[in-house]
Amino acid sequence: MSNVRKAIERGETALGIELGSTRIKAVLIDTQHRPIASGNHEWENRLENGVWTYRLDDVWTGLQACFQNLSQDVQNQYGVPLTKVGALGVSAMMHGYLAFDKNDELLTPFRTWRNTTTGQAAGELTGLLGFNIPQRWSIAHLYQAILNGEDHVGKISFLTTLAGYVHWRLTGQKVLGVGDASGMFPIDSDICDFNAGMVAKFDQKIAARGFSWKLRDLLPKVLSAGENAGVLTEMGAKLIDPSGGLQAGIPLCPPEGDAGTGMVATNSVAQRTGNVSAGTSIFAMIVLEKALQKVHPEIDMVTTPTGKPVAMAHCNNCTTDLNAWVGLFGEFAQALGAAANPDDLFGTLYRAALEGDADCGGLLAYNYYSGEHITGFEEGRPLFARLPDAKFTLANFMRTHLYTALASLKLGMDILQNEEKVTIDKIFGHGGLFRTKGVGQRMMAAAIRTPVSVMETAGEGGAWGAALLAAYLVGRNPGEALECYLTQKVFEGETGETMEPNEADAAGFAAYMDRFVAGLSIEREAVKVFR
Repeated sequence: MSNVRKAIERGETALGIELGSTRIKAVLIDTQHRPIASGNHEWENRLENGVWTYRLDDVWTGLQACFQNLSQDVQNQYGVPLTKVGALGVSAMMHGYLAFDKNDELLTPFRTWRNTTTGQAAGELTGLLGFNIPQRWSIAHLYQAILNGEDHVGKISFLTTLAGYVHWRLTGQKVLGVGDASGMFPIDSDICDFNAGMVAKFDQKIAARGFSWKLRDLLPKVLSAGENAGVLTEMGAKLIDPSGGLQAGIPLCPPEGDAGTGMVATNSVAQRTGNVSAGTSIFAMIVLEKALQKVHPEIDMVTTPTGKPVAMAHCNNCTTDLNAWVGLFGEFAQALGAAANPDDLFGTLYRAALEGDADCGGLLAYNYYSGEHITGFEEGRPLFARLPDAKFTLANFMRTHLYTALASLKLGMDILQNEEKVTIDKIFGHGGLFRTKGVGQRMMAAAIRTPVSVMETAGEGGAWGAALLAAYLVGRNPGEALECYLTQKVFEGETGETMEPNEADAAGFAAYMDRFVAGLSIEREAVKVFR
């Protein structure tokens, strides 16, 4: 306790902040990379005029509330104020569209990764570049705005992601970590920068439209993990801590996306390793040994924070509908006078799923709050159905919703494992789905027929990963690779608790998937008629 207190007072800590889909979280770590304090703030996206968005005012009020919560945790535990840290890292949900003019004014509301309104642009760009461009990528949003003839496009001076925006306001630097940049536009891993040939093709494609800018003029500078990305300015410090307690001058690592910080937090930045992040959205990332044989619209190509190629299967929907059902059961418990705290409620219901039939007993659900590109949906409708003679039990009901949270991802992983023959030595799970020990992990192992490991630190998630990247910035040896730093200085042989796939579960999951795929027409009809 005394050593930690001294480290805080001397500013020998590292701070990671991640703006996730439903929560802004901050994690403070000591010189041994251990989390010593945390803070959080709940927030939620809005559907405004048909666009999923967050208001930028909410970014700053949320960030300030999160830091205040962290500072209070530090004060309560160690009896000292949090006024300085040794390094800082910012992470946020990837992709989306934040466009600013020459006066640094936002030109159109923030369009998040959740929007699936760029199908035409994504299709045309994939054909033009010979590279899969998902709908949620920044370049797809930009090109769709061009196709739509939106007035603001000609006024754009800077285009970035949420992490890039926050970092810019904190430091004045218009930069982006290569992992987050890989969700804006394709990266050339040999140079860890945007692919120049593809940039040229895009510029040529839109040349006749007469814009005053070239694509590269709009995009942030790309940096790799370990590179200096600026320092916290006086104005930036006030944006985090309006009270004036936080000191300026803190060095910042390159801002990263939640994919990159997830890789770091699970030590999954080396080849043949992978991780699954399961929360509001779900994605699996596998670090490749070689390029994929062909372009798959279901598979994104991104990079690690050091630029290594990564195959990503990403789905927009994971736990939102599942959480809504748990909330409903919580209301029922409260009505009975048996209110439970969230951990007990989730734990009880998740563990009930372990008693369900392996194939869910004839139940079916779709967790599509929004569109889902991997199955071709531009909109979604949460849906539950069952056969008249189904085994309608609590265990089967909960198992169905856990399976459904993984079902769309399973379709993408089948492409990597069965068609591309991608080898995975180990895969780590992190995020809310894995919070209840042994449940989400068991379902995931059954879905992908691969051992799944979960570390004790998995619950710290991307904010811890951002803190580790900040620590790497100031603590690495010259020439020390990120994977070596993580393995030797952070994880030190820790492999987590591993769960092998259970054959009965795997067979049941496969049977459920047959029902899920066959029933997609039900979901399509629901989107069509339920308005």
